[in-house]
Order: sequence, then structure tokens, then C-alpha cells
Amino acid sequence: MRNSPKTVQARRDSGLETALRIVNTDAVLAAMLADEQRLLDERLAQNDARAWWVRWLVIAGSAPAVLTLLWAARLLNQAWSRSYKTEAEQRDLALRLRTTLDSLSQGVAVFGPDRRLASWNECFQVLLDLPRAMLRPSTTYASFVEHTAEPGRLALETADQIRHGGQNPREAVTYERERADGHHLEIRRTPMPDGGFVLTISDMTKRAQAEGVLREAQKMQAIGQLTGGSAHDFNNLLQVILGNLEFVRAKLTDDAKLQQRIERAAWAAQRGATLTGQLLAFARKQPLAPAAIDLAATMPDLIPLLRRTLGEHIEVRYVETAGLWPAMADPAQLESAVLNLALNARDAMPGGGRLTIELGNKVLDRGYGRHHAEVVPGDYAMVAVSDTGHGMTPEVVSRVFEPFFTTKPDGKGTGLGLTMVFGFVKQSGGHVKIYSEPGEGTTAKLYLPRATGATAVVGQRSGVPVNLPRGSATVLAVEDEAAVREIACAILADLGYRVLEAADGEEGLRTFGANAVAIDLLLTDVVLPGRVRGRELAERVQALRPEVRVVFMSGYTENSIVHHGRLDDGGHLIGKPFKREQLARKVAEVLRPVAAVPDGAGKVVELRPRRDV
Repeated sequence: MRNSPKTVQARRDSGLETALRIVNTDAVLAAMLADEQRLLDERLAQNDARAWWVRWLVIAGSAPAVLTLLWAARLLNQAWSRSYKTEAEQRDLALRLRTTLDSLSQGVAVFGPDRRLASWNECFQVLLDLPRAMLRPSTTYASFVEHTAEPGRLALETADQIRHGGQNPREAVTYERERADGHHLEIRRTPMPDGGFVLTISDMTKRAQAEGVLREAQKMQAIGQLTGGSAHDFNNLLQVILGNLEFVRAKLTDDAKLQQRIERAAWAAQRGATLTGQLLAFARKQPLAPAAIDLAATMPDLIPLLRRTLGEHIEVRYVETAGLWPAMADPAQLESAVLNLALNARDAMPGGGRLTIELGNKVLDRGYGRHHAEVVPGDYAMVAVSDTGHGMTPEVVSRVFEPFFTTKPDGKGTGLGLTMVFGFVKQSGGHVKIYSEPGEGTTAKLYLPRATGATAVVGQRSGVPVNLPRGSATVLAVEDEAAVREIACAILADLGYRVLEAADGEEGLRTFGANAVAIDLLLTDVVLPGRVRGRELAERVQALRPEVRVVFMSGYTENSIVHHGRLDDGGHLIGKPFKREQLARKVAEVLRPVAAVPDGAGKVVELRPRRDV
């Protein structure tokens, strides 16, 4: 025992009782130590149990935390992915919007509430002709207004526009401007909710051209309706006057004074017919007989006539290029158009000058067509008439084709010469362009469609007839106007023809039925009263006897034998008022077996009707 030496010493020194007390005290202490040890072991066991529970609680609590962290990490990853995808979509959308803006034919610029530039496209700079240095963010709108207000530039705003926009700042403002090069621009300023605005600039040049073409078409339609409505009756009256004057003139060969007066009256009547024809030409309601024309062979024959007509003080030059294309047009109308241009050129050179007739091949491409909405791109034969006269201002050039517009003094011109030229070329499917500058002369270019798949013919102008062709055929004349019918029948009878007459289509059928075998030619007005019109009459007559020839008369050609300004194939038409010579030659031409004109010696070759058996 640990305390034994101490107990032995106490017995020696103090006796047995003292030693016993020491022994008892050590036993108590040992018991206490044992108790303490037991308590300590119990507490250690409790602590181990608590630690085990704590460990499991920590483990049990950490698992949800870890799961929570993993879920949070997943959510963060999804949020980042969505953000990245959204950002990519925004970048793609911005790129598409930018590409869309740059691809627009309109100029677009966005200004913020502080009236500073925020965004724009390439066309904005091009249409306003802005320097690239100005196109940067934060450029003020006032800078653009100030820049475009410089002389020679398109003004972005005016005082009137600013005042109008200030009355209602929430209202979109639209106004038009014209650039120095002739382009028409439409500018629209649209306010935005944040106080900014969008400036949109549109090139309306093509629309302006289309509107001009539409206005021209409407004007021609109005003139055509006005002219066509009265042309038939007016030409019938002129036919009566002109026919009777020529008939009387042929009988009065001895009285020179009466001949002169009749000539003047006939000239006045023919002048009235010409004016009506010019109006119909402008309205594109004249009948055309287009053919492939060899310009290189036709135009040189016109030069001597021009020299005689224009006078010695005008030098006439003729220029052509090799390999000229044939032109598809009416030869007589083309000659008349060139003469009209030459006469206008003569009036522009009162002190003398030079007139040039030039022929050439031209290809009007899509680029030219973009600036001239009415032009169909393709191949054209060009006839240009140029002079060295006083020229015209742009304002006058823009109006030269208007009917009755003229720069000549009162009584010196009708203002229908160029009108007729314009109508003829347009009706032929071509294009006409005037180039002129004050003091530099004028050039009129006629572009006629190139003839393809047809043999070019050489036009010949008829001279003064020595004798009129005569005949002995039987002609049925059908005309509702008694005076017109009477003079037409008188002219034909005077030329040797046997003439039958009728006042309308039904009477014409009855007359034909009674004389079907004898009738060789039907001369009928197109516009007849009653149920049977001229076209139907001709069809029914030729159904009974196909060899019967037909010649139509009309003072207004918008009818059943003229479609789109062109005679039906095989149709023969003589327009009122016609001359005695014209009627004689037309009837002779239709009935001609071999020859229908006087021979070189001036003898008349009698015509016999051609029989198709």
C-alpha cells in the first residue's frame, strides 16, 4: 500500500491509534478515488455518446446543406446560361436590326430625348449627302439642320415645318424636299414616348415619276374623251365642206379667181382636219399601220423636202451609222413627226442655223428605265433632230408636250406640233426625249421600237398626181350622214364607178342582197345607227361573198376596227375628212388587179375589180 511507510513511522512515533487513523483515512480516499473514477468513466461514456450523436447530427445536417449548395449551384448555372443565351439573342437581334436598317432603301436615324443622335443606317447618310464625320453618337440634331441649311443642299427643316411640329409635339410630321439632282425625298419625323424621335427619309423619285406618268395618262384620257366625242361629227362636217369644194374645183377649170378662193377654203377645211388629227394623235387614238421601216433608205429622201421647206438660211445635215436597225412605226406618221420637229427648229433659228437629222441604234437599259418610268428597256431605232437655235429653259422643256402650249407669239402656232409627235411615238411603243439649254439649241430624240422578224419596207411619198385612178367597179356606199354620203357617191361616180348607196347597216344588207353579184366593194362608215354596225355589216357581206372588198370610213378611230391604236390585220380605213384624191387612190388600191395609177405618159389605166375565184 502506498501509505505503509508513513503508517509504520506513525506507529513508531505516536502509537497504534495514530497509525489506525492514517490507515482508515487512506481507505476513504481510495473509495473516493474509486467513486471519482467511476463518475469520470460515466461522464466519459456520456461524452462519447454525445459526441457520437453530435457527429451524426452534423453529418445529418451537412447532407441537406450540401444538397442545398448543389441545388443553388445548379440554379446559378442555369441563370448564367439563360443570361448568356439572352445576351447572345440580344446580340443577334441587334445584328439583325442593324442589317435590316442598312438594307432599307429609306434613311433612318434615331435621336434621344436630348435630341442627340443614337442610331442610324447607311442610307441616312447617302440620301442627305452627309459627311461621315458627322455620323457619330451624341451629334445633335441642330448640327444636322445647320449643315443641310447650307446653300445648294437639301434643307432638313424649314421655319414652317418647325412651327408645325411645335404645335403638337406628339404628332408625326411629314414633308417633302427636292435635291439639286432632281431626287424627291419625303422626310417623316415620328416622336417616341421617351421624348426622342425617329427621322425617316424616303426617296420618292420613282413615285413622283409614276405620278407624272399617271397624270399624263389622265390628261390624255380627258383630251381623248373630249376630242373623240366631237371628232366624228366635226370630221363629218369637214368632209362635206372639203368634198364639195374639191368636187367644184375639178369642174371650174377656167375661172382662176374662183379656183383661188376654193383653194383657200379647202386649205382651211384641211387645216381643221389636221388640228383634230393632232389632238387624236396626242390622245393616242389615231389609227396606226405600223411596218418595219428601213430608216437608212427612207430618211435621205426626206432631206431635199426639208431643204426646200426650211429655206436657204437653214443648213440641213444628215448623219447615219452603219447597220441601222429597222424601226417599227407608221411611215407616214414618222415623216409627219420629223417635219413637225424640223418646222419647230426653223422657228427657233430665225436668223439661220443648222438642222441635223441623225439616225442610230440605241439600247435603253434598266438604268435608263429607272429614271423614266414609262420606258420599256430594249432595242430602239433612234431618229434625232437637232438645231442650233435659241434653246429652251428647263421649265419650258417640261411643258413642251402639253396640248396648246407654245412659246410662239399669238397666231404663230397652235401648240399641237410636239403634242402630235409625243402621241405618235408613245402610241408606237417608243420614247421621246427633249434636250435643250438656253442659247445652246435643242435636240429631240425619237426612240422607235426595233422591228424584229419583219422585212423592212422603203416608204415613198406621193407627189402631185397628174391624173386620178378611175374604175368601173360597183361600190356600195353606206353612210348615215346624208351630206357625207352624197359627196362620197358623187366623187366615186365622177371617177367612173357605179355607186349604190344606203343610210344604215340594215338598208345596206337589203341593197347588197338585191345586187350581191354586181357589188365589188363595200365602202361603209364604222359608226352606223341601228342594230347593224359597220364592222358587222362587213362581216356579213364577206360571209356571203368573200371576194367583196371592204373600205371603212371614220372620223373617230376608237372603234371596232382599231384596237390599241392599230388597225386590225387586213383592214382598210380612210379617215374623214378625206380628199378626192385620197378616196380615189384608196378605192383603187383595194380593187387593184395589177396597176391602179396613171402610167408614165399620164394615161389613165382603167381599173377592173379583182375576182378571187
